[in-house]
Amino acid sequence: MLTPLPLPEPFWQVVTRLGEAQILLPVALVAALWLWQRERGRPLVKWWVPLLLLAVFVTTATKVAFLGFGLGLPAVDFTGVSGHAMFAAAVYPLLLGSTAAALSPTVQRLVVVAAFALALLVGLSRVALHAHSYSEVFAGLLLGGAASAASIALAHLPHTAVRWWMPLGLALWLALTPAHAPPSRTHGWVTQLSLALSGRTAPYTRAEMLDTWRARRAAAPALHDPAR
Repeated sequence: MLTPLPLPEPFWQVVTRLGEAQILLPVALVAALWLWQRERGRPLVKWWVPLLLLAVFVTTATKVAFLGFGLGLPAVDFTGVSGHAMFAAAVYPLLLGSTAAALSPTVQRLVVVAAFALALLVGLSRVALHAHSYSEVFAGLLLGGAASAASIALAHLPHTAVRWWMPLGLALWLALTPAHAPPSRTHGWVTQLSLALSGRTAPYTRAEMLDTWRARRAAAPALHDPAR
């Protein structure tokens, strides 16, 4: 698999943590509550929260389908939607866009674009660390990006006063938690759910899926050989 950018692994280790649910969901909740307290922000919350929950459900369902039942797409090396990429694309555009609510509409739009760029970087970190394939990251960015972009398109980001401590607090949270937060346990929880639903004792693996697929491809020409 091609490495996305020739950057050192410690850099990708820090960046990838910016897509963890335990880091993004608390600030997303704070942002949603702050927007809900403002009349102009309520329509955005009404779209964003349900779409975010839907994206979480779809992401979890694809992981359970593979880990518990072996349902993947070996031709494109797909075992489930990247949760890090999905969360980053679903949360950062509205989160950063909200902290820029006091700025001009043009600047606010540029902040949203930068947020999508950050989500892309988080997605690339998953490939660089060999945690996901490009197809899984693309699916996560597409799913999460659709949730945030649809919310913004349907309800628009509000333009209102923002207290100085909000962007400062967000910057400190994103700067400190990747280094000090405990390792994320979401994958372990999803794995336990997958095994409970499927009745298996061990989850399916990417290597198992690809080996089975390659074996079937190798056997296919022999089965259709006229000389046999």
